[in-house]
Amino acid sequence: MSFMVLVAVDDLLFSSKIRATAKQLGVDVQFARTPEEILSQVKALKPALAIFDLNSAKTDPIATISALKRDPGATGVRAIGFASHVHTDLIAAARAAGADDVLPRSAFAGRLAEILQAAHPSRP
Repeated sequence: MSFMVLVAVDDLLFSSKIRATAKQLGVDVQFARTPEEILSQVKALKPALAIFDLNSAKTDPIATISALKRDPGATGVRAIGFASHVHTDLIAAARAAGADDVLPRSAFAGRLAEILQAAHPSRP
């Protein structure tokens, strides 16, 4: 059964990896490039998960995660962020903004299939 994941990632390598892994698992992905687009797509599509590249300047991930978590129309949407492990301030800021999980880039890449499968709405 297919479900939706919203992806706010600029990096072409990660975008391709997410798209390929999602396709293999039967997960629908929608990419959003701006904070406004992310928030409007969350309301319209009701994704099970929103994935943020915390190093993206275009998506303003910290403010966008915070807005997402405050929005009653986004209730139930999990937010996961990833960043280089050396950016501890960015990781802490994402957690403070309400991210449900924040992972180092390498862990995110290695666990991508597991993350997408765990986001399935029928899973406990």
